[in-house]
Amino acid sequence: MSNSIGNNLLYQGFLTSTVLEHKSRISSPCVGGNSLFQQQVIAKSPLSSEFRGNRLKVQKKKIPMGKKRAISSSPHAVLTTDASSELAEKFSLEGNTELQVDVRPPTSGDVSVVDFQVTYSSDKLFLHWGAVKFGKDTWSLPNDRPDGTKVYKDKALRTPFVKSGSNSILRLEIRDAAIDAIEFLIYDEARNKWIKYNGGNFHVKLSRKEIRGSDVSVAEDLVQIQAYLRWERNGKQNYTPEKEKEEYEAARRELQDEIVRGASIHDIRARLTKTNDTTKGKEEPLELEKGITPDELQKKITKGEIKTQVVKHLKKSYSTAERIQRKKRDFGLLINKYPSSPPVQVQKVLEEPKALSKIELYAKEKEQQVHDPILNKKIFKVDDGELLVLVAKSSGKTKVHLATDLNQPITLHWALSKTPGEWMAPPSSILPPGSIILDKAGETPFSASSSDGPTSKAPPSNTLPPGTSTLDKGVEIPISASSDVITSMVQSLDIEIEDDNFVGMPFVLLSGGRWIKNQGADFYVDFGAVKAALKAAGDGSGTAKSLLDKIAAMESEAQKSFMHRFNIAADLIKEATSAGELGFAGILVWMRFMATRQLIWNKNYNVKPREISQAQNRLTDLLQNAFTSHPQYREILRMIMSTVGRGGEGDVGQRIRDEILVIQRKNDCKGGMMEEWHQKLHNNTSPDDVVICQALIDYIKSDFDIGVYWRTLNENGITKERLLSYDRAIHSEPNLRRDQKDGLLRDLGHYMRTLKAVHSGADLESAIANCMGYRSEGEGFMVGVQINPVSGLPSGFQDLLHFVLDHVEDKNVEALLEGLLEAREELRPLLFKPNNRLKDLLFLDIALDSTVRTAVERGYEELNNANPEKIMCFISFVLENLALSVDDNEDLVYCLKGWDQALSMSKSGDNHWALFAKAVLDRTRLALASKAEWYHHLLQPSAEYLGSILGVEQWALNIFTEEIIRAGSAASLSSLLNRLDPVLRKTANLGSWQIISPVEAVGYVAVVNELLSVQNKTYEKPTILVAKSVKGEEEIPDGAVALITPDMPDVLSHVSVRARNGKVCFATCFDSNLLADLQAKEGRILLLKPTSSDIIYSEVKEIELQSSINLVEPETSATLRLVKKQFGGSYAISSDEFTSEMVGAKSRNIAYLKGKVPSWVGIPTSVALPFGVFEKVLSDEINQGVAKELQILTNKLSEGEFSALGEIRRTVLDLSAPAQLVKELKEKMQGSGMPWPGDEGPKRWEQAWMAIKKVWASKWNERAYFSTRKVKLDHDYLCMAVLVQEIINADYAFVIHTTNPSSGDSTEIYTEVVRGLGETLVGAYPGRALSFICKKKDLNSPQVLGYPSKPIGLFIKRSIIFRSDSNGEDLEGYAGAGLYDSVPMDEEDKVVIDYSSDPLITDGNFRQTILSNIALAGNAIEELYGSPQDIEGVVRDGKIYVVQTRPQM
Repeated sequence: MSNSIGNNLLYQGFLTSTVLEHKSRISSPCVGGNSLFQQQVIAKSPLSSEFRGNRLKVQKKKIPMGKKRAISSSPHAVLTTDASSELAEKFSLEGNTELQVDVRPPTSGDVSVVDFQVTYSSDKLFLHWGAVKFGKDTWSLPNDRPDGTKVYKDKALRTPFVKSGSNSILRLEIRDAAIDAIEFLIYDEARNKWIKYNGGNFHVKLSRKEIRGSDVSVAEDLVQIQAYLRWERNGKQNYTPEKEKEEYEAARRELQDEIVRGASIHDIRARLTKTNDTTKGKEEPLELEKGITPDELQKKITKGEIKTQVVKHLKKSYSTAERIQRKKRDFGLLINKYPSSPPVQVQKVLEEPKALSKIELYAKEKEQQVHDPILNKKIFKVDDGELLVLVAKSSGKTKVHLATDLNQPITLHWALSKTPGEWMAPPSSILPPGSIILDKAGETPFSASSSDGPTSKAPPSNTLPPGTSTLDKGVEIPISASSDVITSMVQSLDIEIEDDNFVGMPFVLLSGGRWIKNQGADFYVDFGAVKAALKAAGDGSGTAKSLLDKIAAMESEAQKSFMHRFNIAADLIKEATSAGELGFAGILVWMRFMATRQLIWNKNYNVKPREISQAQNRLTDLLQNAFTSHPQYREILRMIMSTVGRGGEGDVGQRIRDEILVIQRKNDCKGGMMEEWHQKLHNNTSPDDVVICQALIDYIKSDFDIGVYWRTLNENGITKERLLSYDRAIHSEPNLRRDQKDGLLRDLGHYMRTLKAVHSGADLESAIANCMGYRSEGEGFMVGVQINPVSGLPSGFQDLLHFVLDHVEDKNVEALLEGLLEAREELRPLLFKPNNRLKDLLFLDIALDSTVRTAVERGYEELNNANPEKIMCFISFVLENLALSVDDNEDLVYCLKGWDQALSMSKSGDNHWALFAKAVLDRTRLALASKAEWYHHLLQPSAEYLGSILGVEQWALNIFTEEIIRAGSAASLSSLLNRLDPVLRKTANLGSWQIISPVEAVGYVAVVNELLSVQNKTYEKPTILVAKSVKGEEEIPDGAVALITPDMPDVLSHVSVRARNGKVCFATCFDSNLLADLQAKEGRILLLKPTSSDIIYSEVKEIELQSSINLVEPETSATLRLVKKQFGGSYAISSDEFTSEMVGAKSRNIAYLKGKVPSWVGIPTSVALPFGVFEKVLSDEINQGVAKELQILTNKLSEGEFSALGEIRRTVLDLSAPAQLVKELKEKMQGSGMPWPGDEGPKRWEQAWMAIKKVWASKWNERAYFSTRKVKLDHDYLCMAVLVQEIINADYAFVIHTTNPSSGDSTEIYTEVVRGLGETLVGAYPGRALSFICKKKDLNSPQVLGYPSKPIGLFIKRSIIFRSDSNGEDLEGYAGAGLYDSVPMDEEDKVVIDYSSDPLITDGNFRQTILSNIALAGNAIEELYGSPQDIEGVVRDGKIYVVQTRPQM
């Protein structure tokens, strides 16, 4: 252990990290690209010819289930020919659907891996499967099953596929060597459809390699013993390092050969540890001849009493390497996706009312009667009843009201406190009638009363029967005189206290000679303003309020000790599970408050360390079970466990108490600080003891420098005041002798392991020891502890952990990070399988995670002068660590794949590597922001509500979620991204700005958080807005002359178009220093001068501002007018009927293109509901009620009640469709070759009708309404036609501006491209599209300006889209396009995009072809119209489709 344990050693188990001081070690330089993750070399036996051709043969089997309709087209199988690699089978199913099955033979142990990938669009796809064993025809159900697998009618297993991009994937791991093949069907639950193989089962044969000794894993402890026996047989020779390694591996081979010959591990262990073998021969090991058994020999080796070079080899075999070689892994297998619990179920749990008890009803009534501020309210459980304590403040007096429903006479034995818990006799002047005064307390009888008030007085207790008892405080106890039993009444009393110096009231109850305490301790009520804080906590919305209220009510009990707190938490786990994600969030918040010392750890209660350990075990066992049974909550359960600490197995908790006595006795240090610490440990051990122990170790190592002792304590939050605050205070400083140094360092070092075993969840060394197993012998009265190794650990895992421990303090951390991440990857599969030691594996994973974070922070210095590749290496490390720690990590995993690709591009010399890496960096930032937003949404409401009730300091509540994020890898990742960003911008020549609208501007600087919050505001002075958030769909407010943001809206987004049309300067600033400088100039006047790649700004005086305004001539554009359109007599028209009186420019332009564009450009078939149809439908007698309601609402709107907009939209959706409309639309769609939704059933037509109404309703969306008001358009004259088109299920969507909008250059085309549908491009979806320009004179040479960072793509099945087409979208000088909604009949699927498998990114030839064809189409359409065009289109299977065009504004 090092001299400094950093700022947060206490919180090793509390979501923060241990910071260690480190010694230098050799570390090789970063290896970028794929070499980071090179596959570990594993010897494989060649495939024998007898398996070729039939290993994956397809056999038709009778399916063990009811008959289902087979798919219409027959699949066929294509067998791969690369026999040395994975064995794969590909099935072509109906349409373009393919199924690929990959079988990986065992590489270690006997696990076969079967991977399935289906190119099939369904959210509910299942593998219906079973196993076929050698020589059997029937299905068996293997025990190894992926998460989510269910048993179907005891005959088959049903496992859900996981969505991965547009595909569905699934992995099976088969360990049963008796299984010869897997048979399966695929079931689409959404469509109730079975996918079969020629009417029968798919049959895939497993690949079983020939078992060799080298393939067999043997426990290292057995290899140790076998090596020792070989060494004795060979005469205990002195081996060279080479020879000792050779002997060690020879021992391993001997055991492996035994297993191949049929011996089991159990047989070998029994032989090596057999105790009754008395046979002696010439070759018998010499140590055994001395009378010890092999079992005793193993213990001696484990304890280090017998040291041999061979045994030592284990500890240094791995660590002699400077770095490990990581296995090649598919990062896609890290993806965790779990469905969220239905919110309705959570709501039911949260809001379910419970009957109020008698005291709760009384308290409610009493609170209504009390008009003074209520400071505190508590209800205690006492015997078979309850006790209410209500504290109020009035005119400088503290009023305490107590009431109980106990049905026997009760006397209050009470005192007052000037410091919490102190007993001081109350002044006689404040004693209620009937009271008596004792030495340090007073006694007052309760009055018997109903809820209306007192009815009688119980006599004071003033007699002492035989056997008088005394209070803990030394006050004699008089026993109350008996009286009639009071039934069905509430007893109460009131106390008024005038002295403000009293902070609380301790008390106990007395009944019939019996003391009633608060679970063994005194009651105590605080006079602080807890109730005031409760009122400030709000209504608990967004929380599991019922659970949090219960936690708050039990906090006074939890404060007694960690044992109480952990047992209460364990009791609440069931309720938290029922409440779902919010329930576990509440438990986490509570435990986090505890961990950060916001709550009291120990109060007036003596508890044994063993009892704390047992309570921890109970709680962590329940959390372990929840981790297994509720995988969707694994991330938050893992966080809870890290705040709780591991707890001890066996009697490790008791050793805390016993071992300190042994340390004192062995080292002759029984007085002073050591004795005070011993008393504290006996009374109530806590995580503070880890810090105190480390402070003592540092103090001794520093040659007894007392300053070092205090520095370690203070750096970890322990002050002199805190030491004095313990129930068993520590008053003294350590005063130890030099002759005690060696013994104390040895013994305190061992003691630290015991303390960490109980209190720490993230200490690496103790976590490893707990999984690998260890034994600590007892000494005298001190119990011994034996922790057995966790079974089933991966082969070589122990060596890997030794490597990590040997390098954990390296100054150059790259090799350590590789080892830590490799260990986490190896450990990960075990975390998702049932295991009675699962929590030990979880705590090991938590410790590895924590060590990654501290190592990265230590490695920052290493990156100061590092090249970009090394920084990208570190980013990959931290991102992988984060992906291994969180749920719903698909976006993070695809970012990780993106960094891997960026490293490869850099290594290969790709000129675009920095541009691509910048896109990955931007996406990673978005992923981090999304994760932070999730944490805030989930945790902050619970933190604020519970924290306010418990009196947690406001500063701690304000930063609660922020501190949670800082404690994880996300903070380190963000720091690394900030280091790399300027490097990438410089390398890719991106500069600090992206100019979206290059307009010179001068105005006053105003800083806002969101553009959305000011979009409807009017600025009286010219204003330069600096907005932290711009999503892309906002309006630019009146008076704004410039908009600067760090956000990255697409150049072709709505707000970007608005800026250019309105001649407003608009730019993204990538440099945080520049942005901060602009924000600091709020209120000043700036002049902005954009160039092609930069903005130059300077301060100007107000007179210069006025001059610039006067120089600008007012615009004299003609007033915009709308002509109200009339119903033309038809509910639906075909494209050859499109005229300006019937439809808008969108419909007319698409009709005009048909037959005029090149044949390779597709134009979708279109029909329309023309102008006036909405008004005609509204006037129909079937919609009279809707028409009346709309009239009322539009009148409200005209009077300035803008909230009516939402009500209008909802009312429009109540319209019914006239029969004639349905008839005409059906005829026009079918006549144009379009599918009619009603053919699929009445529900499908209802979906289509709802989509049409949503288009009409968008006339009243806020953005459109306020936009028309700004230009003084008469909103009543706005008419909405609806363009109806069949949706093309796009691979990509694009928007073309045939004149570059950023530069105004008419010689080049500017285009943005996204995956899937175009809504992610024109809507407010985060991230940037792929952007490129193309010179019109060289359309075959597109130049990529930026790669995509949008994490989401929208995809849809074959469907119909209804597009808005208003008469306000084609007015000269007014860009009305994009204001209104286009609505697909079916909801789009949101798919997280994996750009590493996107050919537009990875295949240069494909990219060049697609982008060139898009540019060619844009150029052709511009030539057709003779003016710059704004064009939208899609790409499907390489073909270009144009869905609309309009003049570029």
